[in-house]
Amino acid sequence: MNQTPEQPYYPDDEIDLRELFATLWRGKWIIIAFTVVFAAAGVAYALYKPNIYQASVLLAPAQDEGGVSGISGQLGGLASLAGISLGGGSGNQTVMAKEVLQSRAFLTDFIHRHNLTIPLMATQAWDVENEKWVINREAYNPDTGEWLADDDGESLKPTNWDMVKTFRENHLSVSTDKETGMVTVNVKSLSPNAAKDWAEKLVQDINEHMREQDVKEAEARIEYLEGKLSETNIAGMQQVFYQLIESETRTVMLANAQDEYVFKTVDPAVVPQEKSEPKRALIAIVATMLGGMLGVFAVFVMAFVRSGKEEATK
Repeated sequence: MNQTPEQPYYPDDEIDLRELFATLWRGKWIIIAFTVVFAAAGVAYALYKPNIYQASVLLAPAQDEGGVSGISGQLGGLASLAGISLGGGSGNQTVMAKEVLQSRAFLTDFIHRHNLTIPLMATQAWDVENEKWVINREAYNPDTGEWLADDDGESLKPTNWDMVKTFRENHLSVSTDKETGMVTVNVKSLSPNAAKDWAEKLVQDINEHMREQDVKEAEARIEYLEGKLSETNIAGMQQVFYQLIESETRTVMLANAQDEYVFKTVDPAVVPQEKSEPKRALIAIVATMLGGMLGVFAVFVMAFVRSGKEEATK
């Protein structure tokens, strides 16, 4: 018996590269159209986005010059006898200051103290030539100084929550180098001048805030120790209280004598000359690639639908 040669079997789900490329070639104009449209949209979006500038301040933790940390080591035992604590040194103070810098209470006070509500919440651009803010008149009327209302009649005046959220998400970032301990404060803004100004004021305010807090606590401890001193007639305990009062007084004096109390500026902020955002070239490239991929996907979907209809008609 003559045996007929076996024909090779190709499963239905096997990919035919020639058919694949043929499908892409037939739909080349669709792919090109998607790519061109998305590329144009990406370029338009990139050009629409305003320039954002970033100012940075490099800070070093201030070293205690015989201050709180040194006193804590010398009089820690005596302080424990009196039932008070002298603090945990500059390391903990730096960590605390960094957290306070990003805290809601501190930022709320910072925004109101420096009148940043309008620059934060009512501006849409920065006029480089005239060096002034371009106000969003759909939210705020600069002529009357009033916030407008939305379509539902609710006022667009931002709350403290809104302002702090905007400042944290769009303007402020704080990072720490784990090897050196250096702290970098970055501030972004539509205005290069504002970015520098806000960065400087943040450093000044956090130093002043921590100084005032430590002075207030030290004065409260002095008052407490003086009260205890007046209650005892034991010479040994009186000596303890005198030494503790002296150490707290020294803390107050040193705090008031230091301008840069927690952070010392290593590299101050300068007015940025180049934008940090948006990265327009990257936006355009990503949009073009996305358009090409969607075009290829659309061609395959159309080919799949067409093949399904052809099989249904057979």
